[in-house]
Amino acid sequence: MTDHQAAIFEESHAHHLYLEFEIPVVTGALPGVDLLTRPVSRVYETFAFSEKVLDGIDHRLAPAELKPFETIIGQDDKVAPATQHDICVWIQSNQRDEVFARGLAWTQVLADVAQLKLEEHGFLFRDNRDLTGFIDGTSNPQEKERQAVALIPTGAHAGGSYVLTQRWLHDLTAFNAQEVEEQERVIGRTKKSSFELDEEHMPPDSHVSRAELDHEGSEVKIYRRSTPTGGMKNAGLYFLAFSAEPQRFTWILESMLGKTKDGLRDRLLTFTKPLTGSFYFAPNLQALHRIFA
Repeated sequence: MTDHQAAIFEESHAHHLYLEFEIPVVTGALPGVDLLTRPVSRVYETFAFSEKVLDGIDHRLAPAELKPFETIIGQDDKVAPATQHDICVWIQSNQRDEVFARGLAWTQVLADVAQLKLEEHGFLFRDNRDLTGFIDGTSNPQEKERQAVALIPTGAHAGGSYVLTQRWLHDLTAFNAQEVEEQERVIGRTKKSSFELDEEHMPPDSHVSRAELDHEGSEVKIYRRSTPTGGMKNAGLYFLAFSAEPQRFTWILESMLGKTKDGLRDRLLTFTKPLTGSFYFAPNLQALHRIFA
């Protein structure tokens, strides 16, 4: 049986570190096998790679559907920009010092072949809420359904997962200036308990309406692992999501940006915007041990 990267499904850790690297030229397997084979107790790591990296090491490692993220231009000048990087390392734990130490170790090991392009420190905010005050990930699949949604079930890449990463910047001043009832119409859920608004009160441009959708009669499901990030001047969200099919990410983003037939965009984009965008693939453990040397 092919094993997946189990850390994908480790939930409720307080501290997260997201590192994205760029590799100018892929010349072979990546350094770091010693780190990979010496995990730290209670520190959980997930690794994902661009098409360029996987194809450069061994074309059999790259799923045919894996492509770089492309900029999406939506309604009202809203844009999901492409900033495709090559390696994503996600580290999580309840021990912040160990998360930092592990991130430093990976940055040093990869320094000869890769340039660190993005570093975000995520954290658990209250009872798993976004900085807007709304509970994040309410509609996430649970238990065994998580793996069914996130992991490729069969074939050469079984146990692997397509990954979307985006850094979002919130305008909390503008959002918090809205009355709570208006905030709830923007999100599509109640703020205190995260109950979905009923059909009569659910705006068609709410975040729920635009991000939770059907495609050709089937519900589009992804597994979200986002956390708040940033400081007082750049508060926001690091959006990290997994799927067995990469098209699901594009369908959701196009719906949010108003690229669907109804022409409606997600009203939440009035108060937040994506700054980055990359597609990766998180391979199964067997493939992962072929990537590092």
